Amino acid sequence: MSTRYFIKLDYNGSKFHGWQIQPNATTVQEWINKALSNILKEGINVVGCGRTDTGVHARNFYAHFDSDSEYLQDDSNLVYKLNRFIPKEILVYKIIKVKQASHSRFDATSRTYNYYITQNKDPFYYMYSHQVNGDLDIDLMNDAAKKLLNYTDFTSFSKVDTDVKTNNCKITEAQWAVSLENIVFTITADRFLRNMIRAIVGTLLDVGRKKLTIADFCTIIEAKDRCQAGSSAPGNALFLVNVKYPYDL
Repeated sequence: MSTRYFIKLDYNGSKFHGWQIQPNATTVQEWINKALSNILKEGINVVGCGRTDTGVHARNFYAHFDSDSEYLQDDSNLVYKLNRFIPKEILVYKIIKVKQASHSRFDATSRTYNYYITQNKDPFYYMYSHQVNGDLDIDLMNDAAKKLLNYTDFTSFSKVDTDVKTNNCKITEAQWAVSLENIVFTITADRFLRNMIRAIVGTLLDVGRKKLTIADFCTIIEAKDRCQAGSSAPGNALFLVNVKYPYDL
């Protein structure tokens, strides 16, 4: 009988078309599948804790897979071999034996993302932040972000024609913080829809520019219409930073 394992990894999404395998596109899942299958000498299909869009990055990302290979008895050697096989943009930290019923996606209780805004041209930060010119009212953006916690249906911030059964999500944290280098938006929820965070950020930036009022922002959510919301912010500034589970891995 196969044993289930969780794998913990980080990846720089700049060169990948997201996590999930796609035809004619390079993805993180494709590389992990290929590496594990070659090393373990069996067909491996890893299941991720979520789907990141093209160009989006991840820290503390989890995936699971099943294997009956004896090679996994020495997980430190497997981690070493994996990191030599996969591109430098992906780093595997550990492989953890878990209960057979454990699921990296469905067992996750929350996911936290950070989105980075800079208002200054910078030759080092530009790859991982979104440069926004002009004044932003951060207090107003925070007041609008708090309203997200009052809603569950986020159709207005989702790509259309997705294969999900519901557009309901429970957001438990949504706030902006200012540092010397950048402005960071942190958002936590039980799940996220495709393009949801980038659409929220783009719409909140319109609030910060005072193109929208907080009442307008609430009306957009209640409309359940993607056309009513603002443009999606670029993916290069978005990072998955934490995934929580109800048990100790």
